[in-house]
Amino acid sequence: MDGWPWWWPLATTEVIEDIPIPTMPPEPTHPYHPLGVHIPAYEANEAPVPVLLSALGGTLGFAVLGAALVARRLSPGLSASSLAVFCWFVMNACLHCVFEGYFVLNHATVASSQSLLAQLWKEYALSDSRYLTSDFFMLSVESITVFFWGPLCLANAIATARNSPSRHALRIVACVAHLYGVALYYATSQCEFYFTERSHSRPEFLYFWIYYVGFNLPWAIVPAFLLLDSVKAVTRAMRALDRADATLSAHRIRMNGGIIEGQQESKKTK
Repeated sequence: MDGWPWWWPLATTEVIEDIPIPTMPPEPTHPYHPLGVHIPAYEANEAPVPVLLSALGGTLGFAVLGAALVARRLSPGLSASSLAVFCWFVMNACLHCVFEGYFVLNHATVASSQSLLAQLWKEYALSDSRYLTSDFFMLSVESITVFFWGPLCLANAIATARNSPSRHALRIVACVAHLYGVALYYATSQCEFYFTERSHSRPEFLYFWIYYVGFNLPWAIVPAFLLLDSVKAVTRAMRALDRADATLSAHRIRMNGGIIEGQQESKKTK
């Protein structure tokens, strides 16, 4: 044992305690923000983005164009502006009832599905991951949109095609609903980012400015324009009605005055 240190047996029998080694957090299994948001059973899209957008645009365009041709045939006197309004509401009815309706009915399985509509939602969710987490606010707003605003948009399209007297009243309700919905959609997301610094959108220009801002902006601009136009139309109609009532009242007064004068003259002659 000469040459060996006296503490060798102790060194060989000592238990070395485990020393914790810092580890990096696991890489996220999905590309959505905020980082680490829980999206169970997520599966990446199989179809490329151009194919998804072409399918959506083609289907939507076919539906709107077909409806416009039918409206033209049933109402040959429909003006170009009325036809444009008709197409806008047909497009809204399709998006609300079909596209958003799919989300409401299948929100729990969108992340794992490879259907066309599910892949479209997963692509858009890169700008707002709340659509893949069954967010209560999104479910509430989208349910109202599907079951109320979708049928209302269809009623607006029919009223516009028929040039119905109720078209402006229906239009005002639909436009206010769209403006209020867009305001809530933007406000809830931005308020959460302001107070908690949690963003549901990826930071790239495409996802924030094109998807999140650009895709929703038409529902702030077009309804505002249509609302202003309908308010002006209703105002003109009410002014015309007031003038007609005033004219009719004056005519009745003159008629009543003439009758009274005639009765007085007849009494004098007697």
